[in-house]
Amino acid sequence: MNFTIQREALLKPLQTICGVVERRQTLPILSHVLIQCDGQKLTMTTTDLEVEMVASAMVEACEAGETTLPARKFMDICRTLPEGAKISLAVEGERAILRAGKSRFTLSTLPAGDFPNIEAVADSLNFSLPQRALKSLIDHTAFAMAQQDVRYYLNGLMLELDEGVLRSVATDGHRLAMCEQEADLEGGNARQIILPRKGVTELARLLEEDDTRVKLEVGNNHLRLSINELIFTSKLIDGKFPDYQRVLPQKPDKLLVGERELLRQALARASILSNEKYRGIRLLLDTNALRIVANNPEQEEAEEEIEVEYGYDALEIGFNVNYILDALNTIANDKVQIAFSDSNSSCLITAAGETAGQCKYVVMPMRL
Repeated sequence: MNFTIQREALLKPLQTICGVVERRQTLPILSHVLIQCDGQKLTMTTTDLEVEMVASAMVEACEAGETTLPARKFMDICRTLPEGAKISLAVEGERAILRAGKSRFTLSTLPAGDFPNIEAVADSLNFSLPQRALKSLIDHTAFAMAQQDVRYYLNGLMLELDEGVLRSVATDGHRLAMCEQEADLEGGNARQIILPRKGVTELARLLEEDDTRVKLEVGNNHLRLSINELIFTSKLIDGKFPDYQRVLPQKPDKLLVGERELLRQALARASILSNEKYRGIRLLLDTNALRIVANNPEQEEAEEEIEVEYGYDALEIGFNVNYILDALNTIANDKVQIAFSDSNSSCLITAAGETAGQCKYVVMPMRL
């Protein structure tokens, strides 16, 4: 096999798919990229057995064949070559010779037949939506995923396919994030899938803020996404996600409305003197005023007071400050509203105004 290609045509798709390749691998083949050339098309594949990414590029000249190359070394060589370089690669036995101008590199190869392939997506449900919408769903909820929880189904992002709506939900058992976007889904196709953390991370990196439509195929065990010349496939977590509707506060009767940035800055300052392990802060609400109090085992204390819209009975409630800040950091609106019931119940954080129902954040209280 041999081919010739412009550096820029090769480098961008190669960099995109190399994020899947872990630096430490149990199987040597997983540190390699599968290279396949046929006609004028070069196809490159990487996988870690959980996530697979396939990118293609047009070549100037090609002799059909396939091989595998060390992914990161191949990428680093291409990246450090000068702009506009013409790269030629030829496989000779168990070695691949890469040439560009007066540069020459010899790379080891492994048999292409040993490269693992993720199975085809069977019994799939197909739909599409703008990549901007899918990126928004991930960006607004992924931070609430659990990390290495024994309840493995929490270590991922749940996507719920409902009539006309795609919904993303993440929870670590202490807080919950939920967001939804319109999608061309029919009512009879309602289902839930759980995307693992690695798949979520790679998707967030891939998607861009534009209206190019992304085609999704949802199977029993896999999610496949096609965008431009890229195909992303991820295994799904086999498990049942908790009933998030039960977690959403049903009828909170106290509502605080405030400036998002003012509230965020006050919480960030107070958090400096909170307990480093538990990150607890107390919110003391009174008529149109919010006091934020934090202290730590060193007997240090921080107190902030800001004006808010609040016209109910006085309330004192404790929270992990990081959970509130995470929610405020993802809300784009200038104003936010926080709904409370009592000092023992979760609060519900949303944007104030027209988009209030699009993304919801639930934070459980702490005893301080």
